[in-house]
Amino acid sequence: MKFQQIYKKALRLNPITLEEGDLLYQHAPTQELMTLGHEIRKKMVSGNTVTWQIDRNVNITNACFSQCKFCNFYRTSNSDEVYVTSMDEYEEKIHELFNLGGNQLLLQGGMHPHLRLHFYTDLFQKLKQTFPALKLHALGPPEIVHLARKEKTDYKDILKKLMEAGMDSLPGAGAEILCDRVRKLVSPVKASAGEWLDVMKEAHILNLPTSATMMFGHVETPTERIEHLVRIRDLQAQKPPGHYGFLAFIPWPFQDLATELRDRMGVQNSVTPEDYIRMISISRIMLTNITNIQASWLTVGKDTAQLCLHAGANDFGSIMIEENVVSSAGAHSYFDAESIQKAIFEAGFQPQLRNQKYELLDLPPQIHRVSATGNR
Repeated sequence: MKFQQIYKKALRLNPITLEEGDLLYQHAPTQELMTLGHEIRKKMVSGNTVTWQIDRNVNITNACFSQCKFCNFYRTSNSDEVYVTSMDEYEEKIHELFNLGGNQLLLQGGMHPHLRLHFYTDLFQKLKQTFPALKLHALGPPEIVHLARKEKTDYKDILKKLMEAGMDSLPGAGAEILCDRVRKLVSPVKASAGEWLDVMKEAHILNLPTSATMMFGHVETPTERIEHLVRIRDLQAQKPPGHYGFLAFIPWPFQDLATELRDRMGVQNSVTPEDYIRMISISRIMLTNITNIQASWLTVGKDTAQLCLHAGANDFGSIMIEENVVSSAGAHSYFDAESIQKAIFEAGFQPQLRNQKYELLDLPPQIHRVSATGNR
């Protein structure tokens, strides 16, 4: 009976409490959670479309002082393997991106101990001058906190200067679990939960489009996952009217291959396909002020991601022309523009290309439209 009361409340799109969300997440039947998530999705996102995107992830540098225990990508600044991507490399990668029909770079990387704000503003300006149509979905809250410390200024000042230089949107990178107990175990040097949220609050005030994420399945408890959702929802509720705020929420499971968390601490990815589907459903149920919920096909694979489209998700993310961070820890799924459309059709939905602002786009001429039968 208790479940039914919460279901009715959720279907009215009323915020359910931490305790109610925790009860559903830990005890409600999976099929009921999926049905509820899907019904709420239909209320929030009309029609039968599932959106997807074309972008490319380019890592600015692999040098990082944070040394998070779940990351295989970083190198210490004195490593022989450290790099900083050159302008020639950017130009080659961006030309390939444009040729494949995309126009956005997801620009991330390590927190290099020696790169200052002017490095990033100069880079963004050069990229925009060379490629005026390019969109930069760049950095993340931990990098903003890092730069603010180095420049001895506030988050607003850093964000404004990056926006003036060409940053179009701010990814939700580095959220992991927004609980400092967890962060002290897996990423003790990285921005705290409060700092992550404070950066996003300033971004929302500046009307910079953002996304929110969660990396789960390591040392956090189920209740801490729900606390994470509540903190995201509460911050979204504070955004100024008419501002972008969080455009999407993307949860993904910890990828454990050869990570310090697994090899030295014995922590393995605990997320089964059913666990991931439940997380998608509870995310849709809890986050009734965030329109888009994305299924992370890169980390869970095609079949599970397709089921998520019947559990509350309405977005399939990007074809990810290039991705190096989670791939280094074991994520190896792959889609191109045609196969991602086919996967969406197979799940019973209509694929729709979008941009980072979730504005709907026509397919560029170099991309073949795939029909419901899988044919061009």
